[in-house]
Amino acid sequence: MRDLIAAEWSKAFTGRAWWSMALIGVFLGVLASSGFVAQAEEDIAKGATTVEAVTDQVVRSWFMLLLFSALLGAVLVTREYHSGAIGRSVLLSGGRSRLLGAKLLVGTGMGVVFALLATGLAAASPAVFLSASTSLEPAWTHETTLTLVGVFTVTVLGAPWGVLLGWVIRNQTAAVATLLGLTLFVDEALLRLAPSVGRFTMTIAMSSVYRDGKPELLSVPVALIVIGAWLALAGYAARRLFLTRDVI
Repeated sequence: MRDLIAAEWSKAFTGRAWWSMALIGVFLGVLASSGFVAQAEEDIAKGATTVEAVTDQVVRSWFMLLLFSALLGAVLVTREYHSGAIGRSVLLSGGRSRLLGAKLLVGTGMGVVFALLATGLAAASPAVFLSASTSLEPAWTHETTLTLVGVFTVTVLGAPWGVLLGWVIRNQTAAVATLLGLTLFVDEALLRLAPSVGRFTMTIAMSSVYRDGKPELLSVPVALIVIGAWLALAGYAARRLFLTRDVI
């Protein structure tokens, strides 16, 4: 199993997928952070917000790397179907269950890499953007620390979510479109239309963990249980479909 994981780890860093997704995520994080800071002084002067709230929001803006962590997880699986290499991977791995487990472990490992990147930049962003763009100094509080921990957590958990959806869907375009649709549109729309249902979706449960602050959100412990349930459901579906369907 060690050799299989090493081989899958090497595959994860092969090609442009991992660094291009990280680069896009960082670019969007910079845009979001600088956007919040741009209005900070004016809003604070009006009493519409506080330095503490701005600091929290700048840190929170890095949650978006969870989407790219999930996308990379899906690509790690679906690109083998796209290239036709999946059959060879199953043969060389010694079985479908071993390959599925190795992909899941490596995908989660890549999620940790993305999470470390996200939290490092999130921790530095308040000082960088507030000090460089305004006369304000960041105000780091206990809530900021919890937000930072939440950003790390959801970025890690996004990766196995993407991997498992990749096994279920198989098609790379469809898997990417599904993740984008759920994360950016469907779950948010469901929260607005039916909050009692929408707060139990994967994306909205994750927003509880990085402390988005919406009043209709679940508590963090319950949100983590919901996320675990979604991962368990996706894991069951992925394993069953992968073991019972034709490989190609």
